[in-house]
Amino acid sequence: MSLRPRQLLASPSTNVDDNAKEIPAQPLPQRAISQSLTSMAHLANLLPTGTVLAFQLLVPVFTNKSSCDSTTRPATFFLLVFLAASCILATFTDSFRSAEGRVFYGFATFKGMWLFDYPAAQRSGTPDLRKYRLRSIDWIHAMLSVLVFVAVAFKDKNVLNCFYPVPGHGTQEVLNIVPVGIGVICSMLFVVFPTSRHGIGYPVST
Repeated sequence: MSLRPRQLLASPSTNVDDNAKEIPAQPLPQRAISQSLTSMAHLANLLPTGTVLAFQLLVPVFTNKSSCDSTTRPATFFLLVFLAASCILATFTDSFRSAEGRVFYGFATFKGMWLFDYPAAQRSGTPDLRKYRLRSIDWIHAMLSVLVFVAVAFKDKNVLNCFYPVPGHGTQEVLNIVPVGIGVICSMLFVVFPTSRHGIGYPVST
């Protein structure tokens, strides 16, 4: 009588182990590619939210779902240039919260921050805007944002099929390695050179 419960408890685990052994392990190259694509998806968090949403919504339309022709290919190129420029501009924006709890946005300049809603900010009280002036770290972040956007863009299948429908072996290796390398290096530099700005498309400090 004491052996039956042990046998009943042991039999399901035996079946589970047998089923687990039947599932083939993913090859190392495929696992590396899968992890690289996952990390590239997380890189989008370093970009302005509006740029990422515009890229995800407009690229399939501009590329005609990766079926580009002589008209859609230049349009896609100018779209990518425009989105890259928006990453640069968003890097130079900043915000602050007034004593009343209202958030004001502005554009960082060499002398301070130029507010988009200046009369309302005057009524709510503004801090010393000179502390929001441009610094060298802002130019570094602008460059990194563009590189991250390029890395994310050229891992998108619509963009790849539009500009490189039938890539050669050497071109395919470059397209597989360079965006991932750019993404890893830029993510490390973002950690080494953090910024305190909270511009348009980024979380606002409390």
